[in-house]
Amino acid sequence: MSDRQFRPSELVSTYSIVARDPATGQLGVAVQSHWFSVGRQVCWAEAGVGAVATQSMVEVSYGPRGLDGMRNGGSAGHTLAELIAGDDRRELRQVAMVDSKGRVAVHTGTRCIAEAGHATGDGFSVQANMMANREVWPSMARAYRDAQGDLADRLLAALDAAQATGGDLRGKQSAAILIVAAEPSPEPWTGVVMELRVEDHPEPLVEIRRLLHLQRAYEHMNQGDAFLGEDRVEEALWEYRIAAEMAPQIPELPFWQAVTLADLGRVDEAMPLFEDVFARDANLPELLQRLPSSGLLRDDPEMMARILSAVK
Repeated sequence: MSDRQFRPSELVSTYSIVARDPATGQLGVAVQSHWFSVGRQVCWAEAGVGAVATQSMVEVSYGPRGLDGMRNGGSAGHTLAELIAGDDRRELRQVAMVDSKGRVAVHTGTRCIAEAGHATGDGFSVQANMMANREVWPSMARAYRDAQGDLADRLLAALDAAQATGGDLRGKQSAAILIVAAEPSPEPWTGVVMELRVEDHPEPLVEIRRLLHLQRAYEHMNQGDAFLGEDRVEEALWEYRIAAEMAPQIPELPFWQAVTLADLGRVDEAMPLFEDVFARDANLPELLQRLPSSGLLRDDPEMMARILSAVK
């Protein structure tokens, strides 16, 4: 008689990777599946603690409980062993963990849907179930080892390799990536380096790379704001310029560059930017006029009139 005690929502068959970047100490987890909103269930990480991927007949509590164990001093191996030992459905689970020292642990239960397996390396583990073939997880490991770039690039290289090798037997639907900082933080939200999710898309890995590129553009904007707060004006403007070049489809990015220039009295430099963004977004002139009362642009009626003359 078949075991149908699990709920359909537990069936998160997928491929994933957990890893620690030896250069930065960052910890990350990434996943792709033919299941809606896979990241919400599979991906768990905490700055300075570790990362967890919990999948197959998923027991979501392995995520927070795994982080609790590692935060309290347990290695990835010890923490996972304790959780597995207390789970009478362990043979249906697939779980991987990496701790802040780069130690990895992984469990693939004997009753995970074939093809299922995992591979580990220095500071990482890849795992997959319900795959088209048994080459998926070895290809992920090779891709991660060989990939160049930062941790996000390498995690996504592993997912791309899985898909190129056959991937999930059912196809593809959602993906997620979560990266946290090397050092723990008393304010957990400050430790999140990146958290991107594609909940439902015909090409989730393509879409998550688009989002990654966009996040990097906004990181330049944020760095520009930081420089401006330190009165490093030229460096701030340089960061704003890079952001606008990376995401030319978003007129708001050069808008804030123009606002900064205008606030510095460099209106001549700002005018071509204002002309461009006003032509592309009819709401930005109204937004501009609201900024002085919030202290985000100096209150200069003559300057405001000149800038608004760019509205066609």
